[in-house]
Amino acid sequence: MSTTSSHSPGLVNRRSKSSRAQSRLAWILLTPTIVVLTVVIIIPILQSLQQSLYGKAGLDENTGFVSKVAPFVGLKNYADIFTTAGDRFWTAAWNTTLFGVVTVVLETVLGVAMALIMHKAMRGRGFVRAAILVPWAIPTAVSAILWGWIFNQNGVANAILGQPIMWASGNASAKTAIIIADVWKTAPYIGLLTLAGLQVIPDEVYEAAKIDGANAWRRFTSITLPLVKPALAVAVLFRALDALRMFDLPYILIGPRKSSVETISMLVQDEASNLRYGSAAAYALILFLYVFIFAFAFVKITGTDLGASVERKRRKGGRLPVSAFLPGRRPKEAGAGAAASAARPDQSSDVRSQS
Repeated sequence: MSTTSSHSPGLVNRRSKSSRAQSRLAWILLTPTIVVLTVVIIIPILQSLQQSLYGKAGLDENTGFVSKVAPFVGLKNYADIFTTAGDRFWTAAWNTTLFGVVTVVLETVLGVAMALIMHKAMRGRGFVRAAILVPWAIPTAVSAILWGWIFNQNGVANAILGQPIMWASGNASAKTAIIIADVWKTAPYIGLLTLAGLQVIPDEVYEAAKIDGANAWRRFTSITLPLVKPALAVAVLFRALDALRMFDLPYILIGPRKSSVETISMLVQDEASNLRYGSAAAYALILFLYVFIFAFAFVKITGTDLGASVERKRRKGGRLPVSAFLPGRRPKEAGAGAAASAARPDQSSDVRSQS
């Protein structure tokens, strides 16, 4: 006991020095990436903020001459968004939110189902995984053209339904076409990330649950979902951020300046194409704030802490994952077992000496 206690401070010091060295090395390796990302993100935001304070170059009201310099208008571009272009902006904001919520919910359900199917041991599993990747590998512009043929007046969709639906003309039909095409393309993305989370769950957990009498639904809700939550949360968050920036799919599939599917990103492109760069920058900053607030709220509401360790969750009073109760995962019991095994030879030697 005295030997162990005398060596423990030195062992702790060596571990702390090693931990500090690893921390310094991590910061050295991450600093260039952090600097590049800061420059790439902050500089465009500042330039967009500056551009949003200027109007369109044209006829100068004071001199009556055409000026090539954009006049300073302050916050007029932001005021016009909520007043002059209010209806168009709120319609685009509603479409952006609708596509972001509906598509992500459907993609999450289908993606988890795909992951569960691909995770099963079956013949041709490699082929199934490769086939599911095909929609995700196709560029969005190409998939929009393909779905444009399907939703054509004489396309496959109308032939199956038996009704001549004008998908690009109606309000609900255009939204439905966008949602179907987007879910078809991006559901495999969530499925693949969820599959990566499923593959790290030990089979012993499911075997222990079966022995305890847990049915398939109980195993799914009590084991699969809690353990796959970090990977699923990352997939849903990234997919939601991508959906809120939707531009190319409705632009190509339905067309520009269609109020039924127009998003905020399409407003930015429309303003920039008409040389109203100040208004386009204002729309872009509003979209950036919207995406940032959505991501922050998503992390807070779902309670997802991707960097939390088991010890931090234990200190917060949260329940440990099922993997923490597997053999070899509890250090206290492992230490107790080692101490017990170390004590057995001494006990056996005492018995032999007594005999």
